[in-house]
Amino acid sequence: MDTNRLSKEMCEILNAQMTKEAHASQVYLSFAVWAYDKGYQGISNFLFRHAQEERNHMMKFLTYILERGAKPVIQPIPGPMPDPASVYDCFKKAFDSEVSNTTAIYDCIDVALKEKDWITYNFLQWFVKEQNEEETLIMNMLDKIKIAGSEKAADEILYVLDRDLKSEPDEAELAREKTAENP
Repeated sequence: MDTNRLSKEMCEILNAQMTKEAHASQVYLSFAVWAYDKGYQGISNFLFRHAQEERNHMMKFLTYILERGAKPVIQPIPGPMPDPASVYDCFKKAFDSEVSNTTAIYDCIDVALKEKDWITYNFLQWFVKEQNEEETLIMNMLDKIKIAGSEKAADEILYVLDRDLKSEPDEAELAREKTAENP
């Protein structure tokens, strides 16, 4: 008995997104290794945690596809990006990767809307919120590094950033959660 409740197009785009999430995990892993090799254990730890988070996102897509009666298609993962040139470059590339991922989530939503697949649309809303958090978190890191001098940030300041990232939360506070009492 065929229990698949995803259209061919929806299944293909969700499978593509699952692979994109796996690739994002690889990117964060490669950046974490780069940071560790450069002596930035705090930055490395932050990036390793985000690599795992991206892998969890991949698993959410895989599980969802299975639960809708379709078959996930495991594709080869593209290789990671080249090593960053600096801490600033690392976070700039991470930000660009997050923005690209957000755009891909929007593409999935477009298909869900076109097909009136409200179950998939609702499933994807979690990722919209998550991408907002991810972009905001990495953008906040970039802002700190820009204040410190971007590409020319002094080692002393990068040391403080590295130390702080060991305990930096993995979620950003979002504007929609702010109030006049809690700016």
